[in-house]
Amino acid sequence: MPKLVEKTGSRPPWVGLAAAVWVQMSAGNASTFPLYSSALKLVLGFNQQQVTLLGVACDLGENMGLLPGYASNKLAPWAMLLIGVSSCFLGYGVLWLSVSQIVNGLPFWLLFIALVVATNSCSWFSTASLVTNMRNFPMSRGSVAGLLKGLTGISGAAFTVLFSVLLHHSASDLLLFLTVGIPVLCLAVMYFVRPCIPATGEDPSEPVYLAFLLGTSILLAAYLVVTTVLSEVYSLPSVLRYVLVAVMVLFLFSPLAVPIKMTLFRSNAQRSLPGSSDNLAKEEGESTQEEPLLITSTSDPNLGALFEEDDDMEILLAEGEGAVKKKRKPRRGEDFKVGQVFVKADFWLLWFVYFLGMGSGVTVSNNLAQIGYAFGIKDTTILLCLFSFFNFIGRLASGAISEHFVKSRTLPRTLWMGAAQLVMVFTFVLFYMAIDHTIYVATALIGIGMGFQFLSIATISELFGLRHFGINYNVILLGNPIGATIFSALLAGYIYDKEAEKQGNPTCVGPDCFRETFLVLAGVCGLGTLLTVILTVRIRPVYQALYASGSFRLQPQSGGH
Repeated sequence: MPKLVEKTGSRPPWVGLAAAVWVQMSAGNASTFPLYSSALKLVLGFNQQQVTLLGVACDLGENMGLLPGYASNKLAPWAMLLIGVSSCFLGYGVLWLSVSQIVNGLPFWLLFIALVVATNSCSWFSTASLVTNMRNFPMSRGSVAGLLKGLTGISGAAFTVLFSVLLHHSASDLLLFLTVGIPVLCLAVMYFVRPCIPATGEDPSEPVYLAFLLGTSILLAAYLVVTTVLSEVYSLPSVLRYVLVAVMVLFLFSPLAVPIKMTLFRSNAQRSLPGSSDNLAKEEGESTQEEPLLITSTSDPNLGALFEEDDDMEILLAEGEGAVKKKRKPRRGEDFKVGQVFVKADFWLLWFVYFLGMGSGVTVSNNLAQIGYAFGIKDTTILLCLFSFFNFIGRLASGAISEHFVKSRTLPRTLWMGAAQLVMVFTFVLFYMAIDHTIYVATALIGIGMGFQFLSIATISELFGLRHFGINYNVILLGNPIGATIFSALLAGYIYDKEAEKQGNPTCVGPDCFRETFLVLAGVCGLGTLLTVILTVRIRPVYQALYASGSFRLQPQSGGH
């Protein structure tokens, strides 16, 4: 892999993380489909089946991450963001031309492809942002992954605020914003999302800064939910609308407080931290140098004692003038290529755990409006807000909780994935019982449970390294659309249509519309819980080696590869 210029100093990673906040919010553009899907149906004359197929195109594009994952080891982050910008501009541009009726008569298949291209920008944005920041903050990867994926989860609420407050529920204006606004935003910040040389020591202020970012993100999420409800319930004056949006923008700028504070009030710990800007030869501490983008290994050299020593021991062959080391396969905790992870049982256990947990959760989220209506709720806005908010809380809390226990007790993050799926089992039973008003509690719990499944991102980086993390984690993410297809489109859709046919109406009413689905999904999450127990037992020795000192063990960076 070619060498890339890395940024040195303690401030650039935090500036990059602040820029990544905007990228991750942009990466949630696929969540806007429900906001303009009715316009597609009305203006273009589509039936419900065609709109559903376009929804599949949306999920497909969002989760086609193999190419971005592969590119993350070949291209600089700015180049990946540029590809995402082009994808977003072209895809949403076609949809905007069609919905605004500037161009008429576009075939359905072309709009399907355009939506796949448009939402595939999510994968380019997210991969560039997530991979870069996971490598910039290797000692706090759980918290960073939870923060960034949480922002993607709450971005739907941010787009809803823009749609209802500023764009006055205009689908064509929203598509124009997605066509032009998001590309301009990502172009503005793409220079700052760049690889940096992480500190070789542990920064005691890093957890404090991350806690600040997590706190402001929670406040942002709560603010977006309240703003959405207010804009839907009350008719707000124009001035107040602009004020509400301005406050949202200020929340999104709040991560810049960290590098600003580091510039104005430098702590003694920061001055003495290895790799910090104050220890550099140049006064400003932000000079660039040629360094490898990736860490040579994310493992401890003593990990070999945990595995088959007879098979993995390095054999020295005395040939020529000196000894030559025989190439060996990587061990868990080291850097795996995508072909190598395919033969590891732990990888497939993690894949199926994510597939079962996310597939069952997505079934609820994709059908939440129909579920609410079946339970007698005419306006499902509150349900959607509840799910969005608690899904964000789950993503954020999972990173913080797992980070604490992995460092203090060396507990694998998969333990919390399993605990969340166990809660989801009882939640689906609660859905099945259909007790009055419990749907709100059940919706919130499902949102939290889904959020915890994103712990698979940090887990795969710890088990199989950061060097090929981009493509490895995108393979894991394929469990989302596959699970949605099986459990949502095939299972829930079939049972819903069968019950609606019994009632003689196209719209099904009553708990029986989803009762059998909930029972099956409870069993699915039960299987997922069992698999997480097996996986946790298998990988516990790896975590005990990686976090034996209370923090992740990194080997020093070398000069080349």
